[in-house]
Formats: sequence, C-alpha cells, structure tokens
Amino acid sequence: MSEALKEARVAFEEDEVPVGAVIVHDSRIIARAHNQIKLLKDPTAHAEIIAITQAASYLGNERLINTTMYATIEPCSMCAGALVLARIKRLVYGAVDPKTGACGSVFNITNSRKLNHRIKVSKGILETECAALLKEFFSRLRQPIDMSAGSPRKSAG
Repeated sequence: MSEALKEARVAFEEDEVPVGAVIVHDSRIIARAHNQIKLLKDPTAHAEIIAITQAASYLGNERLINTTMYATIEPCSMCAGALVLARIKRLVYGAVDPKTGACGSVFNITNSRKLNHRIKVSKGILETECAALLKEFFSRLRQPIDMSAGSPRKSAG
C-alpha cells in the first residue's frame, strides 16, 4: 500500500485527485499508476484502470489471474467492474468512499452474486494516510480565491 500512496502523492503534485494503485503478481509490482484524468482529458483515466492496462500488457493477457491490486481509495463502479472483468484475485484498499465506493460501501460489484467472478477485498489498510491525502487535496480546492491582485489565485489565508 505504501507504493500506491507514492503514486497518489504524484497525482497530488500534478493537481489530480490523489489516488494511486499498484498491481502485484508473484510478489512483484507489475503495474503502478495514479489518476491522470485532467492530464489526459479522459474521465476513464483512473489509477485503477491505467494499472489494469499496464498489468495486462506486462502479463500479455487480459486476465490478471492471481494478482492483487492495492488502491488508496475504494474503487468506483467503473473501476470495480474492470477489476471483475480482469479477474483480479484480491483488492486491498485504504480509504472507504462513502459517495461512490463500489466494493462494499455504496455498491458491492466486487462480490455480486450476479457476476461470474468475485474478488477477495480487504479495506482500511493505511486508511488514515490515504484519507489524509484526499482531505488535504479537497481542502485546498475549497480555499477562497483572492481577486485583489487582478488575477484569480488562492489566498494566503
């Protein structure tokens, strides 16, 4: 999870929502990614999706059998669906997402009996650190804008 947090910090520095993900196979990281939605102008450029693409390329297979994804936040419905389609064995995530989480919070796509694959899910790993990074990012977004200098910028106070 510490490697996924490193990726989330990269996203934070790039002014992206700080989400990071890594995929492990045979005790080796085979994919690492962070959100790149703004950079790529792509609403699907979530860390989890990019990591799945990298891992599939690395393994030369669309099925990520016997892999584990570590993500800093509970995946959304798009990402949870992709995890199921990729046949990822295990998901470990940090912070719960009570608004869009799809691995047990709002929805439970990763363990739906209606789907043909279920994922072992562990949550709350380094939760405090993962949540703190997200809170800091969103609190910065909510800072008042200083218009006194003629151009918009965040105020010092």
